[in-house]
Amino acid sequence: MLVNKVEICGVNTSKLPVLTNAQMRELFTQMQGGEGSARDKLINGNLRLVLSVIQRFNNRGEYVDDLFQVGCIGLMKAIDNFDLGQNVKFSTYAVPMIIGEIRRYLRDNNPIRVSRSLRDIAYKALQVRDTLANRFSREPTVTEIAEELKMPREEVVFALDAIQEPVSLFEPLYHDGGDPIFVMDQVSDEKDGDGNWLEGIAIREALHKLSDREKHILTLRFFQGKTQMEVAEEIGISQAQVSRLEKAALSHMRKHV
Repeated sequence: MLVNKVEICGVNTSKLPVLTNAQMRELFTQMQGGEGSARDKLINGNLRLVLSVIQRFNNRGEYVDDLFQVGCIGLMKAIDNFDLGQNVKFSTYAVPMIIGEIRRYLRDNNPIRVSRSLRDIAYKALQVRDTLANRFSREPTVTEIAEELKMPREEVVFALDAIQEPVSLFEPLYHDGGDPIFVMDQVSDEKDGDGNWLEGIAIREALHKLSDREKHILTLRFFQGKTQMEVAEEIGISQAQVSRLEKAALSHMRKHV
């Protein structure tokens, strides 16, 4: 995603205006007094804020134009609900609203489909979390959120997990000496671990110590997936003989693995 492109949704990002705090307060006063053009000026004067926010989502594979439009919706909501009486910078108030709008968009357009009822529970839980965070001046626990919703804790946990956005294995977590560390670097693969690799080497070496007939039987049985009866027919001996040779070969191999 090219977040540094000059034009996004027909907007020339290199020529976006920047408003001072004094200009912002004057425009908010005018807008709340009923002057419609002041709102448009506030939107245009804060589009750089939207651009700075959407850069946080540049690894999601979404079109930058779509994210920009959604971010603008969050910006407009922030402008319409901002209270001049609060001793808070507009950017401090607006950024969480823009981020929240983009996250809702990403959740609703998630390729992993989640039922509407689960999404509703999750969104209520997120709203309650914000309310409790303001009340307690700290991050509330899931138990406290569940108690406020009067729902089982497990149901809230399940709903919140269901709306988590999928993360690419190639998403960088942090940089170590200039080289990015990706998610896949932090995920273990039990099927391809060092233990299994060494065990595979030991098995191959043990196979070399068997006779040609024993190696042939084990290859047919465990690498080609044939039954003892099929092996017996192929090499021209009885199934009982195949069974004895197989057991003897495996016993011999265990001494070397």
